[in-house]
Amino acid sequence: MRRIVVTLVVFAHAAASQIFTFSREQMIRYTEKNPYERFPDGRPKVPDRLLERFKELTSEEVWAALPRPDYANQFEDGWQILHPGKKLVGRAVTAQFMPYRADVAQVAEAEGKARLGGRSPNQRVIDQLQAGDVIVVDLFGKIEDGTFVGDNLATYIQTVTGTGIVVDGGIRDLEGIFPLGMPVYYRGAHPTAIRNVMLTGFNIPVRIGKAVVMPGDVVFADREGVWFIPPHLVEKVLETAERSRIHDEWTQQKLRTGKYKSSEIYSTPVDPELKREYEEYLNRRLEERRQRRP
Repeated sequence: MRRIVVTLVVFAHAAASQIFTFSREQMIRYTEKNPYERFPDGRPKVPDRLLERFKELTSEEVWAALPRPDYANQFEDGWQILHPGKKLVGRAVTAQFMPYRADVAQVAEAEGKARLGGRSPNQRVIDQLQAGDVIVVDLFGKIEDGTFVGDNLATYIQTVTGTGIVVDGGIRDLEGIFPLGMPVYYRGAHPTAIRNVMLTGFNIPVRIGKAVVMPGDVVFADREGVWFIPPHLVEKVLETAERSRIHDEWTQQKLRTGKYKSSEIYSTPVDPELKREYEEYLNRRLEERRQRRP
């Protein structure tokens, strides 16, 4: 009987560890389509050169490239946004919080200290960040007592990552965060500190509104909302977006001349001669853009 009890205790501890954060093997299995290098914990590492190209995109261009219905749940809108004129681009690091429950919190707290260290649940996650990361926090929309960062921790995040923050919850010290100039996507601001919650997951799949986020997804955010792009679709998105952007360049140039009805040009030219002109323009601009890449 004692052997059975010991076995059950060991199994329960292992299961809790797996829930709290992916092992390297689990991370690789759940992101097996990733074509790029990985961080030591197995998180996909989309190259910086590709992240840089995302800074030219728009939400519509990303939408046009993601295959549906398989990846129809990668966008979330309805945010409050600090500095909406700045794009937010980086690699997702995920954190999951839940409402506080004492018996679960005791296990989660011990697990968090053992694995991540740190003084508090939010700092445990923040202290793991590195350059190019975007912290993506599931705080189940909580604003009062759900403020993931104030200006001090936001300053640290900006210094370490050079990116920004996505939190499905609150922030505090808005007057101190705003001058930092980094893009922050959040549900609301409140003067209270974070409390009555527990950290239940780090670098695991999380739900942000209607979207599913995996560690290592490319986070792309603009005025319209936030996209979470699986690594194996990154180059497809970039290639499709380039074509879409060049298409819009040519289309708008023609419409500004005042010579054509919209239906003659958009969404595709009707006249064969114009169609040929567009194809030549497209190929020339694609080549120009390829030559400018590092």
